Amino acid sequence: MKTIYHAADSRGNANHGWLKSKHTFSFANYHNPERMGFGALRVINDDFVIGGQGFGKHSHRDMEIISIPLSGKLGHGDNIGNNGIIETGEIQVMSAGTGITHSEMNGDDKEEVKFLQIWVIPNKMNVEPRYQQVRMDDILKPNEFNQVLSPNADDAGVWIHQDAWFSMGDFGQGVTQTYQLKDPSNGVYVFVISGKVVVNGNTLDTRDGLGVWDTKNFTMDVIDDAKVLLMEVPMS
Repeated sequence: MKTIYHAADSRGNANHGWLKSKHTFSFANYHNPERMGFGALRVINDDFVIGGQGFGKHSHRDMEIISIPLSGKLGHGDNIGNNGIIETGEIQVMSAGTGITHSEMNGDDKEEVKFLQIWVIPNKMNVEPRYQQVRMDDILKPNEFNQVLSPNADDAGVWIHQDAWFSMGDFGQGVTQTYQLKDPSNGVYVFVISGKVVVNGNTLDTRDGLGVWDTKNFTMDVIDDAKVLLMEVPMS
């Protein structure tokens, strides 16, 4: 098993007043040649947007873009007819494909919104742009790695154009859980949303990340109650 550890305070930082963002990998004005992604996982942005503000209309191409609100509401609008609110407890995906223009605004005038935006490089280019939004409450069982994203439209959660699987879970202190990779040639990026866990001898605190590869599985020990996101992606 190989691992790479990224401490929360080693991430890139952006502060635009209305937006505060932490970048696990190189993004915008943060460039680190040693942090260009993890396999097909290209971006993990940990965003905080004040009430009534957000990202105006902008465009993307050939990228799978996943948004997961952690608190508050995220307003979305795009040029393929989708307009609405993504609430905490939901996951949203856009396949940008041949091109999509969208906006992401705080869905509330007063309460801040905190959300993860994740970009995955697709395995198919120039696809028709698409949008999907799913509520995760019904599929999140406590103390388990619950699939919330896959390559298959018929599976639990949302789907994307890549052989990738995301899983989320809320774990109680003292729990030990093993994750079995769907594809042993893939790697998994472990992102601790809150709490403290240990993976293969690596202690991970809130917002720490750990890339794991060259293994069929790994075990996570929960030191403090934790919410964890796993992102399994191709490494090449």
